[in-house]
Amino acid sequence: MSIWKHTVSLDEANAMMANTICEILDIKVIDIGADYVAGTMPVDKRTHQPFGILHGGASVVLAESLGSFAANLACESGFVCVGLDINANHIRSVRSGLVTGVAKAVHVGRRTQVWEIRIADGDDNTACVSRLTMAVIEA
Repeated sequence: MSIWKHTVSLDEANAMMANTICEILDIKVIDIGADYVAGTMPVDKRTHQPFGILHGGASVVLAESLGSFAANLACESGFVCVGLDINANHIRSVRSGLVTGVAKAVHVGRRTQVWEIRIADGDDNTACVSRLTMAVIEA
């Protein structure tokens, strides 16, 4: 059973990313399941830190982008979700390729939502685990 209160196509989801940091980092929504949102981000000169590995801040941008998008799909009409808190544990370095993030709800309430976002490399090794808390406010 789907947790979504709103539905959008992948094309519509990716169109929402235009003119945002997601466009700059080439973040793409690739799947919207019944209870998750998945997306990708390239690991290249745009997302590297000085040592040639994926910048932790770029991982956080991917995590917050996917979690925020998912939270807004899961909130009631007349409300929007905005970021309240995010943390990230960087577990494994990634030098190149594509990372994939999957946002899944931990809690979807009337006033707050909590999302866990797992980011993995091309071999499905966990690179980062993030937890995003969203405030649900009137639009």
